[in-house]
Amino acid sequence: MIARGIFHRGDRMLRFAKDRCLLAGTLPFAMALAPLGEAAAEEVEGEDRSEAITVTGVRQAYRGNFAVSEIPQSIAEISGETLAQNGIQRLTDALDLNASVVRQNTLGGLWDSFAIRGFSGDENMPSGYLVNGFNGGRGFGGQRDAAGIERVEVLKGPAAALIGRGEPGGTINLVTRQAELGRTFGSASIQYGSWDRVRGEADVNLAVTAGLTARLIGYAEDGDTFRDHVHQTRWGFLPSIGLALGPDTRLTYDFEKTRVAVPFDRGIVVLNGNFDTVPRSRFLGEPGDGDTVARATGHQLRLQHEFSDRWSLLVGGSLRDTLLTGFSSDAETVASRQALYADGRSLSRQRRSRRYDARHYVVRAELAGEFDTGSLRHRVLIGADYDSFDYDQVFLRFRPPALSTNPTQQQGNVIDILAPVYGRFPLPVGATMMDRVDRQRSIGAYVQDQIEITARLQVRIGGRFDHLELETDNRLSDVYSRRKRSRFSPQAGVVYKVSDPLTAYAAYGQGFRANVGTDVGGTIFDPETSKSIEAGMKLTLLGGALNGTLAAFQLTKANLLATDPNAPGYSLAIGKARSRGVEFDLGGRLPGGWDVLLSYAFVDAEARSTMVDPNTAFQVMPGDPLVNIPRHNLNMQVARAFTLGAREAQVGAGMQYVGKRAGETGTDFILPARTLFRLFGKMDLMEQLELFGSITNLFDTHWYANSYSPLWVQPGAPRTATAGLRARF
Repeated sequence: MIARGIFHRGDRMLRFAKDRCLLAGTLPFAMALAPLGEAAAEEVEGEDRSEAITVTGVRQAYRGNFAVSEIPQSIAEISGETLAQNGIQRLTDALDLNASVVRQNTLGGLWDSFAIRGFSGDENMPSGYLVNGFNGGRGFGGQRDAAGIERVEVLKGPAAALIGRGEPGGTINLVTRQAELGRTFGSASIQYGSWDRVRGEADVNLAVTAGLTARLIGYAEDGDTFRDHVHQTRWGFLPSIGLALGPDTRLTYDFEKTRVAVPFDRGIVVLNGNFDTVPRSRFLGEPGDGDTVARATGHQLRLQHEFSDRWSLLVGGSLRDTLLTGFSSDAETVASRQALYADGRSLSRQRRSRRYDARHYVVRAELAGEFDTGSLRHRVLIGADYDSFDYDQVFLRFRPPALSTNPTQQQGNVIDILAPVYGRFPLPVGATMMDRVDRQRSIGAYVQDQIEITARLQVRIGGRFDHLELETDNRLSDVYSRRKRSRFSPQAGVVYKVSDPLTAYAAYGQGFRANVGTDVGGTIFDPETSKSIEAGMKLTLLGGALNGTLAAFQLTKANLLATDPNAPGYSLAIGKARSRGVEFDLGGRLPGGWDVLLSYAFVDAEARSTMVDPNTAFQVMPGDPLVNIPRHNLNMQVARAFTLGAREAQVGAGMQYVGKRAGETGTDFILPARTLFRLFGKMDLMEQLELFGSITNLFDTHWYANSYSPLWVQPGAPRTATAGLRARF
């Protein structure tokens, strides 16, 4: 079997097998992070093509019937096997494997936040991503667990004209494990790791009848962390139901129920540039605040139908409810209120209460097909979607008084960073700072036509029209605001096959993303707008066993938010930023059975206008680097399978280098570069039972994942070991 999701009828089997979205799970791990060559499709040439049409898997949205070499876009992929080999359980850690993606501030470790090609979204919201083609990352369900993920697709570049409402640097699409019709199989694992972390996971695919299959996926995790007083509990249930409604039609339902409970943790403080001010394990919050809890409940329903060899329809809907609640004690970042700068040990702290309740609903339909006009072959995508996002936030805050009032340590909610005593003072009660509902409604339609002009030359044209409606109901100020906005985002691309192993491409696209909030008059901001241009080469060597992409890009954004100097607490949309750089991804299998992976990115991301940062009030000048964006990022990995006695085994090693980067907007605070090494391996103990393990940060390097200010710095984990057993049937 080549992959889930192959459609059988005559030569159509070969065509769909070439679609990258249908090839997951069958390639060596290193090939999963580079564009796939044509060799994978050739594996099906000898198959019997006399069968009737049978839908055995799920087509991915926004992709169409294209080999990756035909797409004028850089695409990388991280397979589920790669995640398992590296012992990865979080999406944040998975994205470290691609150099174009870097970490951003994660709300004390309670949501996913990342930048692609130097640009991130609203830092007060989690980063958006797709789940099976549906917008699904905007809620507050905690950091995404790797359980249930078949693969992670990093869709780089100017794709917003098709997908809509995204960042210009690219989009992350999570392809989840779906019910596989007509098969019964499964696996279960248990593992133990550093700091007494215990995790269990199961994945069972049950063929109830020939046309009905249930796939049951679940996980549970409990244990301490390297941070003092930070214990975490996570669990999730992620079943998928597949139903064949005849040979040409499939219905798929996916359910999500997850919960994360962990103390809110802003990290450590760095005083006068000294990253050893406190140990990396020191918790500077208040254990009495208890856990912050993030919950998510989600549903996806998708119907796909094959009309003929050339035309197919994909219709579906997604609903996801999330809720984040809890308290935290966070270092005060305003110098005039911070006692630490006076004596070097007394940290003044705010106390915050959050209730973030969100509902995200998406309905979409897409028609994919092809036709000929004379000698020209057209492959088209025609689609429409409706997106509804409601965000109800209640936020309370206590903050220390100004030092000029000579506050007591209790009034400043102070903790001694050198000898902390927790629970020293009664927990302060905050005042309501925000009580607001934001509603976003959007209707979009898109069309794309890729025209094969000659055997070597293809041209892609298309665009997307969106009508956006924004509402803000500020219950605190009793101000209601509403705004409507429509926009057309064009895209264009060209692909030229230079030779059998080498393809050149170029692409241009525009996009936008809604800004949340209002100005002092209650007017809702215009969306951020963006323009993207990209050009590159795709290379296939060793008969498709080794594949690579080299790309250069430039992205620009406008309507970033900045502080209104005449109205403290409000913002104006005046900012501009630019990111440009070069990327190189290479992966596959070398002669001798060595699987290799290489991902490098040089990114120059900077502000392009003079403004005042709305959160810190620091001055930002043209040319200032964007926060948490390194210029150089590199990930390498190598692995080899071998036989140990009569048992199959594999060992591998990897290295990640992340260059120095700005740790705060508008200042010279810099996070140091880091180089981390990892080892992983597995061995069959007996038939269907394997031992696996990994060690990350092998040399116990002190490193820092991200930063908002010198008082909110997230330290990275020290050396971490995990070992487990996995049984399959």
